[in-house]
Amino acid sequence: MKTAPQFFRHGPGPFARLFVFALLSCLLIAEDLRFKYFPELRQAIGIVIFPLQKIAYIPTHIYDQIEELIASFYLLEENIKLRERYLKDREQLLKLHALEAENIQLRQLLGAIQQIETNTKAKAVLAEIMYTPRDPFNHKITLNKGSFHDIQLGQAVIDDKGIVGQITRLYPWSSEVTLLTDKNHSVPVQVLRNSLRSVVSGTGKNDELELRYLSVSTDIRQGDLLVTSGIGGVYPPGIPVATVLRIEQDPIDDFAQVISTPVAGVDRNRQVLILSLAQPIPNNSLEMPKN
Repeated sequence: MKTAPQFFRHGPGPFARLFVFALLSCLLIAEDLRFKYFPELRQAIGIVIFPLQKIAYIPTHIYDQIEELIASFYLLEENIKLRERYLKDREQLLKLHALEAENIQLRQLLGAIQQIETNTKAKAVLAEIMYTPRDPFNHKITLNKGSFHDIQLGQAVIDDKGIVGQITRLYPWSSEVTLLTDKNHSVPVQVLRNSLRSVVSGTGKNDELELRYLSVSTDIRQGDLLVTSGIGGVYPPGIPVATVLRIEQDPIDDFAQVISTPVAGVDRNRQVLILSLAQPIPNNSLEMPKN
């Protein structure tokens, strides 16, 4: 009668194995504490197998490099998309800031319109600046309102701060404004503090006006506000024009040189107000466009 073949050979029992391994562990611990042979053996074995470890780690290193390359590619692509989105959002944000600033300036102009119509009975028309000169010696701007919009020569142009200039050329759908700083432009003014009347004139320099032919004994101080006097019928009275910047006195001269700076500025606005005339201005007293 045939017996079934044995697939596994029976060895020592579990307790015998446990005893052998426990004894071996104790011997190794005692040797490591007493004789110190195994650390040197481990170092020798480590030196021998170090190249094998490097070779074994090559596939893992290559896999990590490929993974980092793929991650860098995705990060670069995501970075490009985020940058494009940032530029678009920044453009929209800048537009929003510009609209907000324009909205604030329009509200200020609306308040100026109500104040002017209440105090001076003059009517105001809102106009937009179409062109400002790049030439520092050209002190003229162009507005988008002309004779088609019932604009007349000589009308004063202001912003929410004060006088900007006067319309000196007229076209059907546009008009040209001579700024206060133009050397050929003058405005009758008075000192708000003491009602002293004078005439402020442009010097041809940006942000600089001059009060001419004032005696050295004239009661005028640095920081005085100059407003329109209303003389001449071009500018309604009481509108701010300039602030006295400095007073220069020459001992051998009978007149003081009073330098002031305009309170208004076209470089800060896109919209201005055109005021109606207090009285008609003769056409031959202002520049007209040549045919």
